[in-house]
Amino acid sequence: MEKIQMDKKAGKVRNQDINPCIEESDASQKCLNAYNYDKSMCSAYFQRYKSCRKYWHNIMLQRRRDGVRPDMPTAAERQEMLATVGGKPY
Repeated sequence: MEKIQMDKKAGKVRNQDINPCIEESDASQKCLNAYNYDKSMCSAYFQRYKSCRKYWHNIMLQRRRDGVRPDMPTAAERQEMLATVGGKPY
């Protein structure tokens, strides 16, 4: 039973419609692997991930306030949103 819950949670984290920062998360992990988990070498990647989470969290809160469902835009919607602002603002 516990394994099933972990698999479900892992699937959510890897779902692009739910998690808008998979790319930034993967880059942080790749950096950690490359530098033998020396976190000081990867601070730029961590900052980019934090900025990504903050940006999309604010979008999610605004959509929730405006009554837009789902709270988090789908991956396709996010691509369109980023294209209108000229790329990732974080």
